[in-house]
Amino acid sequence: MKAIITVVGKDRAGIVAGVSTKIADLGLNIDDITQTVLDEYFTMMALVSASDKKDFTQLRSELEKFGASLNVKISIQSAAIFDAMHNL
Repeated sequence: MKAIITVVGKDRAGIVAGVSTKIADLGLNIDDITQTVLDEYFTMMALVSASDKKDFTQLRSELEKFGASLNVKISIQSAAIFDAMHNL
């Protein structure tokens, strides 16, 4: 299973640490990550994977709830969606 996680919000210390810890707690591995600060806004994209199949509904719920605690918006999408778009 591969997925793309995006994080957007006002920049502050601890966002990367918090999100990467949550990703590990969910049993996901970070394969690649990029982050930047645009003016005062933090943005991050991470390609994550797991050797087993994960329930995207549960992952989405956990990440959205965790994002709210950090005052950022966290989204997750299956990498298969992106692969399919490029194969049309």
